[in-house]
Amino acid sequence: MTQFTLSAFADEASPEFDRQIAALHRKHIPLMEIRGVDGKGILDLTDEELDVVEKKLAAGNIGISAIGSPIGKIGIEDDFAPHFEKFKRAVEIAKKLHTTRIRMFSFYIPEGKNPEIYHDTVIERIQKMVDYGEANDVHCCHENEKGIYGDTLERVEKLHKAIPVLRCVFDPANYIQCGDDPAVNFKALAPIIDYMHIKDALFKDGSVVPAGEGDGSVPSILKALAETGKPYMLTLEPHLYDFSGLQNLQGEDILHKRVYKDADEAFDVASDALHDILKTIE
Repeated sequence: MTQFTLSAFADEASPEFDRQIAALHRKHIPLMEIRGVDGKGILDLTDEELDVVEKKLAAGNIGISAIGSPIGKIGIEDDFAPHFEKFKRAVEIAKKLHTTRIRMFSFYIPEGKNPEIYHDTVIERIQKMVDYGEANDVHCCHENEKGIYGDTLERVEKLHKAIPVLRCVFDPANYIQCGDDPAVNFKALAPIIDYMHIKDALFKDGSVVPAGEGDGSVPSILKALAETGKPYMLTLEPHLYDFSGLQNLQGEDILHKRVYKDADEAFDVASDALHDILKTIE
């Protein structure tokens, strides 16, 4: 059985970076997929602000599992040149914060258009980013996301077949919100999954729930990963509360079944749900 390494989007506990680190300590999570810092997106931080982040991470003994970037969250018909400059900045930040991963996406498709019309453009853009990243020892990690080219199993497989070096981030809840079955998709993608987002949802309305309470087959998927004996990283992405910065996550329709008193409580509920699942498969 493998030992999982845990990470989290700690900005869902608080926009304040100090409180993010405190939340990770509270729930015994050693890594962070860094996305929002003191109300700013990670790619918008200055070099001086990144110096402060680096020092706080070192003092708190917290590592960075990946840059939780918004790269690829633009329309496929939008100008790519300035976006590629943003990607190069993401690579700089990854190196500064001592991580080799950048989480990214495969561009929003205009509503009502056939995604396959844009296949070649998507591949061309991602290949350019992958080539630049790999030349700098930084890996592009593609997350399935509703509304982008790579939102269903069929197109995710096409992406990875065309660009084998592209890494696969598996998000069960996002597949549910696209009408795909995460259990089926996991079996197909298991050989290429780099790491997994722990987020669950319900088929009936797409609402996000704590891991194990939805239709994402999270417990059985984690058991299957554990039985491979390979090391895997699990990144908690609760999406149970309207955390600061949620409005900036373009294209994400977040539905909640419960009410939490604050973001800290929602983060703790999500963390406890993951820890409870892991206890059953240790």
